[in-house]
Amino acid sequence: MGDGSARMPYRQDTPARPAPARPPRGRWSDAQAFAALDLGTNNCRLLIARPQGDGFAVIDAFSRIVRLGEGLAATGRLSDAAIERTIVALRVCSDKLKRRNVTLARSVATEACRRAANGPEFIARAYAETGIHLDIITAEEEARLAVLGCHALIEPGDDPALIFDIGGGSTELVLIDTTRGAMPRVLDWHSAPWGVVSLTEHVGGGEGEDGRLAAYDRMRGIVADSFADFA
Repeated sequence: MGDGSARMPYRQDTPARPAPARPPRGRWSDAQAFAALDLGTNNCRLLIARPQGDGFAVIDAFSRIVRLGEGLAATGRLSDAAIERTIVALRVCSDKLKRRNVTLARSVATEACRRAANGPEFIARAYAETGIHLDIITAEEEARLAVLGCHALIEPGDDPALIFDIGGGSTELVLIDTTRGAMPRVLDWHSAPWGVVSLTEHVGGGEGEDGRLAAYDRMRGIVADSFADFA
């Protein structure tokens, strides 16, 4: 369970980094752009935006299922096949960053790289081959970013709100107080090492309808136990 820090949404221990150097001449405008890249256990996602008025206008995006954490539960390592799929996706991202004249990018890796014994080795290879410097963030930082990413969508009210961030390898729950100004105050948070990939691989699918129902019951039990302290 988290420490319930009221300053959590504002903290950024790792700053954005310069994006990979772009070619001398590109086919896109030279207007300044910024990017966010999220490499999860299941997906690789990129969003590129330019300042516009008081906010940003999205100018490019990319999403691909890479299943980086495939087999991690059994081996404790990122597989060669998963690494290759992910490097291919990161090359696409790198090309977009260069062509869109991105000057600053925040690129993060989450649960799969946190858990894998060869996570740091993969990060080094990704940087060497694509120029993208991925930061392996903590579960707390992942929860903080989830709050920053969706708090504006929460309807006004007097009661606390609960944010769910369900990923491929982990799930974060964040309880927030929305009554104090534009930025929410984190009351408590919790991270469990179960997401759509890790939970499925751990439990298995089961054979036939009875087997699938039994597997589903096991999944519910695992998740309930993981969130028991937070409840």
